[in-house]
This record gives sequence, structure tokens and C-alpha cells, in this order.
Amino acid sequence: MPFFSLFQATVAMDIVTKKQLNILIQLAEADKHFAKIERELIFKIARERKFPEADVMELIRNPEPIDSLGALSADQKFDYLMSTMELVFIDQNVFESEIIFSKNIAIKLGFKKSVIDYFIENYEKKSRAEIREIVLKEFV
Repeated sequence: MPFFSLFQATVAMDIVTKKQLNILIQLAEADKHFAKIERELIFKIARERKFPEADVMELIRNPEPIDSLGALSADQKFDYLMSTMELVFIDQNVFESEIIFSKNIAIKLGFKKSVIDYFIENYEKKSRAEIREIVLKEFV
């Protein structure tokens, strides 16, 4: 891959990761309690994607507006939604504010807001692959 194309792909991936982390940070703060375990998940995702820790800290201090998310691929949209639900469930407390926030994100991603109810009912009952198949077939 030519250097410029590789550079473009890296920048695009950083933008996708930044948007996802920004959403997760705002979701973590939706219940007015940014739990340590939520913070750890956000930093874990950033590390996996080689996203700089300093940039994550800046997003935590200054979250950005959540823009349109329609330009993402189906896989990216599902990944955003899945990580949103992981964060909702990670602290064992599901707050109404988190559900409302998640439904708004689902709509911005192009899903029916009822997809969040499906996740809540099936999150620990079905595999990620099973959930993905049904979500992409029935909730788009």
C-alpha cells in the first residue's frame, strides 16, 4: 500500500476510534458516575486500537459533540453499538439515562431504537455472532 494511502487509512481509523471512544465517554457519564470499570473498558479499547492515551484523557476532559454516524460500515456500526452495550452492562447497573443515551446512539447509527431493548433482553443469553446476525437483519 502506498504511504499516502496507508496514512489516510490510519487517520480514518483514528477518527472512527475517536468517535467511538467519545460516545463511550459520554455514555459513562450519562448516569453522573464515571465508574472505574467503565474507564478501564474505554482505555482497553483505545489500547487495542493503538489510540493515544493522552487523546483519550483529552476526550474525557472535553467530550466532542456526537456528529452523524451514517458513514460507518455495517460492521463499524455494530461494533459501536456492541461496545455501547458492553459499557452499559460492565458495572452491573443499568440506568435509565444509559438506556435513553444508547437508544439515541442506535438511531444515529441507523438502527431502530428497539434494538436496545433486544440487547438488554439477550445480552448475556446469546453470543456476539448471534446478536450481530439478528441486529443487522431485523433492526436496520
